[in-house]
Amino acid sequence: MTELPLHRTVQESVDARHWRVLLRTLRATFRTGSFARGVELVARIGEAADAANHHPDVDLRYGRVHVVLTSHDAGGLTERDTALAGVISSIADELGIEGEPAAPQALEIAIDALDILAVLPFWRAVLGYQDGGDAEEVVDPAGIGPTVWFQQMDAPRPQRNRIHVDVTVPHDVADARVEAALAAGGHLVSDARYPAFRILADAEGNEVCVCTWQGRQPE
Repeated sequence: MTELPLHRTVQESVDARHWRVLLRTLRATFRTGSFARGVELVARIGEAADAANHHPDVDLRYGRVHVVLTSHDAGGLTERDTALAGVISSIADELGIEGEPAAPQALEIAIDALDILAVLPFWRAVLGYQDGGDAEEVVDPAGIGPTVWFQQMDAPRPQRNRIHVDVTVPHDVADARVEAALAAGGHLVSDARYPAFRILADAEGNEVCVCTWQGRQPE
């Protein structure tokens, strides 16, 4: 089994102008300014990926290109990801394209369940998803929709929502994101697991977790 590097080690080994560790992935957003320059960047990334025999997810939008690196066979980040991240950073520099390191984020939907095996098949079917890398999650086979994962409950908890959103952001963006949410009418439910995550809620009690890679084992 491949020994995965610590998240902190990965973050410190890549170009901080571009890359952030999120949910066992490396993510970068590049500001291209035009669709044509985005196509050029994607083409160069494709050439580098083929040369390395390691292929990221690439999302081309007008004015931006989003890149996600992970080693699916290892279940997380490896030296292949950090090496290709370095090559992609060099390509961006060569093309004069800047990164937007505060932009990457990952959304997940969490569902509380007393009997995960009883409810998971329903959500897999209704969403058209498939089983994910973890036993208690389902994922979009196209890699577009958010992961849905199931949180084990030991007893009914009618006082709280059964479904909430997890938003994972760069570690150096989390405080500002939380402050913005509080200023927009939210309130802090719990920071007991800070810096791994903080639980916030809107004015009607709908909850969201703002998460980072920090404060988790292993880092």
